[in-house]
Amino acid sequence: MNVPAFRKIGVVVNPVAGLGGRVGLKGTDGLAARALALGAEPLAPRRAAQAIGPLSGSGVEFVTASGFMGEFSLREAGILDLYCLYEPDDPSSADDTRAVCRAFLAAGADLILFCGGDGTARDVADAVGTAIPILGIPAGVKMYSSVFALDPGAVSRIILTEGPPHLTDAEVIDVNEEAYRGGEFQTELHAVVRTPSAPGLVQAAKQVFEEADEERARNAIGAFIADAMRPNVLYVLGPGTTTAAITDKLGLGKTLLGFDAVLDGRLIGTDLTESDLLALLDHHPEARLVLSVIGAQGFILGRGTQVCSPEVLSRIGIDRLIMIATPGKLARTPLLHVDTGDSVLDRAVGKFVRVITGYGTAQRKPVGLIGDDPIEPCHEESRLAWKKEG
Repeated sequence: MNVPAFRKIGVVVNPVAGLGGRVGLKGTDGLAARALALGAEPLAPRRAAQAIGPLSGSGVEFVTASGFMGEFSLREAGILDLYCLYEPDDPSSADDTRAVCRAFLAAGADLILFCGGDGTARDVADAVGTAIPILGIPAGVKMYSSVFALDPGAVSRIILTEGPPHLTDAEVIDVNEEAYRGGEFQTELHAVVRTPSAPGLVQAAKQVFEEADEERARNAIGAFIADAMRPNVLYVLGPGTTTAAITDKLGLGKTLLGFDAVLDGRLIGTDLTESDLLALLDHHPEARLVLSVIGAQGFILGRGTQVCSPEVLSRIGIDRLIMIATPGKLARTPLLHVDTGDSVLDRAVGKFVRVITGYGTAQRKPVGLIGDDPIEPCHEESRLAWKKEG
């Protein structure tokens, strides 16, 4: 086993991170109680344990907070030699996250490993700034900051890199959650922090593309998908302006940051939750899932798509996934990524995905999976003969 690049790591888990994902809340800040009432189940503690497990026996010294803010995840990961230097309130809050990170600083930790989303990243950055490098285990609904490992499996590979750690500046993005829930995407730079430099293992910040050519490309994609829709097939449309171009061509509305369902040219479900989708699939098992690529990051599943849980994806069929993106966005996105929470499903996506980029055109893009050999970027474009054939 490699000698760890970081010898003393502070671990903090936001136990409610990601709760709002599958129940369609588009975020959890201030809505944890509502998410739990809607039937959401905590995912962050398990994601943290999954990421930390490979570090057992590595020689890393761990400091953390007691209970669900870190201790329980470390013990589940098989880490028994740990030190709890902070006891959070019950329930814990952002104040606890900031306080435990300041305790990590005082204890001489040389990396803070946090589990959560952009909100947790902001709290960590507020507490330590650039004094300690930080690395996120992705567990939130929204993760647009460039401080997150691609998935839990990437964390140990970053930490166990041989030699002294290489660090880089990274952006922590502040997303206006109230506007986000209302269908408007507003971001601003919250902080610049230090994070491990690990190309191919740490995600890029989301980019938004608004050029005129992008608008024309979205319209062409929307027209192509609308023309190709088959009768008696349920089309589940994911979030984004590119998928909204499809409903525009059909003369329908679209939940910009949520999931909607179209059947035979009619909108039969809007802003759907995981349970809503499963109920629709009970009645309409023949379905397609249409998703757009997150610009620069390259995620097609696992960032803002938690409504499409592994159960939903299995019901639809991973081979019924239709990816769309404008050529400009793909030009800035060398690799695609998946992080469904189910490694079998992740691999079922395959090493290449066809992405529709215009009316009858597509690009074949590589999918990067943690643990695989590096894949060269690919920009191969082809014409599609698909029309009224799904």
